[in-house]
Amino acid sequence: MSDLGPVDPGRADEAAWLRRWRLRPDGDPSTTTTSRLIPVRTEDGAAAMLKIAHEPEEARGAALLAALDGRGAVRVLRRDHQALLIERAMGRRDLVSMVRAGEDDAATRIVCDVAARLHAETDRVLALPDPPTLVPLEDWFRQLFAHAEGLGPLHRAGADLARRRFDDGREPVVLHGDLHHGNVLDFGERGWLAIDPKGLVGDAEFDVCNLLCNPSHERALVPGRLARQFGVVVDATGFEARRLRDWLVAWSALSSTWFELDGRPERAATAERIGEAAAGLAV
Repeated sequence: MSDLGPVDPGRADEAAWLRRWRLRPDGDPSTTTTSRLIPVRTEDGAAAMLKIAHEPEEARGAALLAALDGRGAVRVLRRDHQALLIERAMGRRDLVSMVRAGEDDAATRIVCDVAARLHAETDRVLALPDPPTLVPLEDWFRQLFAHAEGLGPLHRAGADLARRRFDDGREPVVLHGDLHHGNVLDFGERGWLAIDPKGLVGDAEFDVCNLLCNPSHERALVPGRLARQFGVVVDATGFEARRLRDWLVAWSALSSTWFELDGRPERAATAERIGEAAAGLAV
């Protein structure tokens, strides 16, 4: 392996993983709120991404990726503690760019197809000798249930709808938990695949709700856009429109709650507006 050069003391952990797995840096690193991402080449020259997690919950997503084994999601090459080595998306297509180019419907259908492929792996993943630990979707809604009364009508409605759907007793599926235009990438010959799952289990309809709020709240709130893409999702998935609408309202209320608790009132307000628009959808 080539010399890594001077090591920033604050990045010594990265250098350690590069040496341990015989990786060569191959691009500019980036940092998210939960991890550090480093484009690399493996010893045999394959393009990969080294991900070093900063948050414990990232381990849950990594375990789900490993269990999916490249089916509908990025393939895991190596995994150890907080470090994850995955194949790198080298395709030239981009769902956000597709939306900007007027291909909104096509981008929505691609994400729906990826969701279906992930959900289809439920029985196999749960039957593994050492299945990944998945968080029940209901656990994610605890903050909405706790704060809905103090926030507003949309939050109370969202909480009520979520409780109603949890009481339905539908067969749960493995959920990505954060499917949107930025988490489904072009992997060339391998097609469109998901990255960065949260590792949940629950109603399948929930998994496409964040798609309808993206690639930005501003785009989601363009007049007529939510109704059109809602129809595209129903057509692409076969989901019951009323159940999907309920989950979209509930998700918007939950998202708004998170933004409010995180001290981001502007984002909380736009998430609330999406929920109000969703509540008015004809089904």
